[in-house]
Amino acid sequence: MQYDLIVIGTGPGGYVAAIRASQLGLKTAVVERESLGGICLNWGCIPTKALIKSAQVFNYIEHADQYGIKVGKPTADWGGMVKRSRGVADGMNKGVQFLLKKNKVDVLMGSGKLVKGKKVEVTDAKGKATTYDAKHIVVATGARARALPNLPIDGEKVIEYRKAMTLAKQPKSMVVVGAGAIGTEFAYVYGSIGTKVTVVEYMETGLVPREDADVSKELTKIYKKAGIDVLANTSVESVDTKGKQIKVNVKNRKTGKTDVITCDVVLSAAGVAPNTENIGLEELGIKTERGEIIVDEMYRTNVEGIYAIGDITPGPALAHVASAEGIICVEAIAGHSPEPMDYGNIPGCTYCVPEIASVGHTEASAREAGYDLRIGKFPFSASGKASAAGVKEGFVKVIYDKKYGELLGAHMIGANVTEMIAEIVVARKLETTGHEMLKAVHPHPTMSEAVMEATAAAYDEVIHL
Repeated sequence: MQYDLIVIGTGPGGYVAAIRASQLGLKTAVVERESLGGICLNWGCIPTKALIKSAQVFNYIEHADQYGIKVGKPTADWGGMVKRSRGVADGMNKGVQFLLKKNKVDVLMGSGKLVKGKKVEVTDAKGKATTYDAKHIVVATGARARALPNLPIDGEKVIEYRKAMTLAKQPKSMVVVGAGAIGTEFAYVYGSIGTKVTVVEYMETGLVPREDADVSKELTKIYKKAGIDVLANTSVESVDTKGKQIKVNVKNRKTGKTDVITCDVVLSAAGVAPNTENIGLEELGIKTERGEIIVDEMYRTNVEGIYAIGDITPGPALAHVASAEGIICVEAIAGHSPEPMDYGNIPGCTYCVPEIASVGHTEASAREAGYDLRIGKFPFSASGKASAAGVKEGFVKVIYDKKYGELLGAHMIGANVTEMIAEIVVARKLETTGHEMLKAVHPHPTMSEAVMEATAAAYDEVIHL
């Protein structure tokens, strides 16, 4: 069968690209070997947020007396939490099925492989291979959990994020290796419902090491207060899984001191690796670097008619990035002239509690870039809405160029800040200055007032501090 476009993979990059292509009049098909919606909808973004919400509700009930409500001591039903999470994921999967059907995108179930001559070979679950022709092919095969050399994943005692979402029973103790988004989110989920959690992070800054240093320090302080141990600047040397309890041998990279942590399960949360093996890249001579496919600003590979988007390309491994890349890619294929992605204005969100959201320069990177800065910070402890809601932890930090008032970056930690960061993204897109942000009236009482207040602090005009 001849298609204008075949997309391999139906994650948030693949299915969005396919739907947009069909809207633009291209006869389109998608190839999926497992579940429509990819990792994000089935095993990543969505079901993890469902688990986090369950943990948050449990936490609210535990502290209901702080809101003037008396209830009995709650019990976390781990099986019920998992069931709800899987139900949410299944609902999203059905939603993608509906959207693809509505937009007349053909679904080809099986493993896809590139074949010379702009062809895709799809092998179904029974081993039957069928070859399809396409004028254009978009590779969007996503990524998987990265395995560390000293931490082989066995799926039972050393697990990755998929298994962490569906463990048969709640462990009494857990070591989380890696303090990025995946590690901190699962540390919150398990720590909130009673599991003794230790987070081991290789980088010196501690939790969420890629965030602004102030955010990292704040979250580390909050987690330690909540009873989660955080070992920064620490490497995992080896893991002994022979006994009933797992022994994790760690070493402080600064002092050289070693220690042994015992636990029921180890979660390897050291990032992701691109799914670029066995899909025909070598046979077609498609250029890769460290496993990632090299593309231009319209996501064209070095082979005509072959494109790549999402986690298999260099850049942030984020669902919203993959979706935007997919739209840009197919609009270019359809003959439009889309604006290239501005990778300097991509928001990042971590859905632990409190949430973290950021975009643009950190304070350190802005100084390294040579900017003279105006920096303002507004703590949620001074926010009326945060006090009323009982969520006073965290702050908003904004970074402006002193000379021109350019909004260089913003870093937030607190309740619902993942919903607030879009204001900064749009402001930066529109080249909004600090003075304009300060004079834009924000509603009261809201958490978003903190953006205006932080800007006021940067310009020495703050009222409520």
